[in-house]
Amino acid sequence: MSDIKRLDSGPRMSQAVVHGGTVWLAGQVGKPGESVTAQTKTILEQIESLLERSDSDKSRILQATIWLESMDDFAEMNAVWDAWVDPANPPARACGESRLATPDYKVEIIVVAAVA
Repeated sequence: MSDIKRLDSGPRMSQAVVHGGTVWLAGQVGKPGESVTAQTKTILEQIESLLERSDSDKSRILQATIWLESMDDFAEMNAVWDAWVDPANPPARACGESRLATPDYKVEIIVVAAVA
C-alpha cells in the first residue's frame, strides 16, 4: 500500500490528497466579493500551486469540475480558463450552476490530476 500525502490539512479537510499516482484537490475558491474573472484567476493560481507541491502540473489534469453561482457567468469564467488551460492536454470537464458556500463566491473549481 502506498502512502497518502495530505497538503494544508485542517480539522475538516485537506486542500490536496495524493495517493497512488493521483492528486485530488478540494474545491478552490477565490476572494469573496471579487468579480468572476478575478476569482477564476485566483483559483487557477491556487490550483497551479497545489499541483506543483503535489509533483504535478496543469498539463496532467485529468478532470475538472467547475461550479458557478450563475451560468450567466459561463463566458466570463471560460475567458480566463481558456487562456490558462494547456491546449495540448485539456482535461475532461464539467460545469454547472450551484449555490456555493456564500453568495460572495461566484466560482469553485475542483480538479483531479496525475502525479508526474
